[in-house]
Amino acid sequence: MHANFVHVEVDAARADAARTELHEQVVPRISAMPGFVAGYWTEPIDGKGLSVTLWGSEQAAREAAGVVAPGSSPAVGVTVENVETREVIAQA
Repeated sequence: MHANFVHVEVDAARADAARTELHEQVVPRISAMPGFVAGYWTEPIDGKGLSVTLWGSEQAAREAAGVVAPGSSPAVGVTVENVETREVIAQA
C-alpha cells in the first residue's frame, strides 16, 4: 500500500466554497479512482491544508498524484503546494 500526502494553500476568503467543492466534487472524484483505499482531508490551519490518501499500489498512488500536481487547483481557492508519495510500512 502507498500513501499520497498533499499539502495545499487555502484562500481564507474562499474557504467555504472550497469545503463545499471538496465534499461535492473532489472526494467523489478521488474515491472513484482505481486503487483507492481511503482518504482523509484535514482542516486548514493558517491557510495550510493536508490530505492523506491511501492506494492499493504504488502505480495507483503515482497516477493519482499526477492529478494534483504542484501549482494545480483541485478546488476553488485551493492551490497544491507539494505532493509526496510514500510506501506505507506499518498500520494499526
